[in-house]
Amino acid sequence: MSAALARIDYRTTPEYYIDTEQVADPVVARLLSCCPTVFGLKKAIVDLLAGRLDIELPEGAGVIEPGAVVRGEVTVAAGAVIAEGAVVTGPVLVCPGSVIDSGARVRDHTVIGPGCRIGWGAEITRSLLTGGVFMKHTSFVGDSVLGLGVNIGAFVSTTGLRVTSGPVVEPATEEVCAHLDGHRVATGQTKFGAVIGDGVIVPAGTVLQPATLIGAHSTLYPRTQIGGFFPAGSQGR
Repeated sequence: MSAALARIDYRTTPEYYIDTEQVADPVVARLLSCCPTVFGLKKAIVDLLAGRLDIELPEGAGVIEPGAVVRGEVTVAAGAVIAEGAVVTGPVLVCPGSVIDSGARVRDHTVIGPGCRIGWGAEITRSLLTGGVFMKHTSFVGDSVLGLGVNIGAFVSTTGLRVTSGPVVEPATEEVCAHLDGHRVATGQTKFGAVIGDGVIVPAGTVLQPATLIGAHSTLYPRTQIGGFFPAGSQGR
């Protein structure tokens, strides 16, 4: 093991949040395996969709219904559906069995893993949904990583930009840091929303602060805002 890998905190690895042995989709599995930390997944998605990784995308054999608005490079795998009234702006990969329903919006540099259900009013951008994710209501996920079987409630929102002083600038220039054991952990990203582990249900109306890390099978109780690090299997109040 290299010295750099030896210094990586296990709580920042994809394996801490996602049971990678249960990830059946080959593209998603290889994407996860090429990133030592979850903070590298955004760039890996960009490289994947630009053809810069040695990972072959599936054939675009899925269904794009009449009335769907699809712009840019969008790959819809066999068994996936972009329904009438959905808006998808590539580059985007929609994996087998996923449905982007009417009124949903999926934007650039997003991988929708297998078996996801994205419903009316849900918006996703620059994110990885590993598989079996439900976003059936109005909600927003950006610059984030969602594990297997995550359920996003109505009016949930991630926030990827930490505003501490002065006016908001676009594109963002200041790095977003996560917090572990009272220490700042560099993400290498100027926008980073949340990592939500397998099986987590995010209650309706919750706003996730930038670089929120929620371990697998944690229980979150309804609150207006949550942030920081939640160990796997913990209860967040």
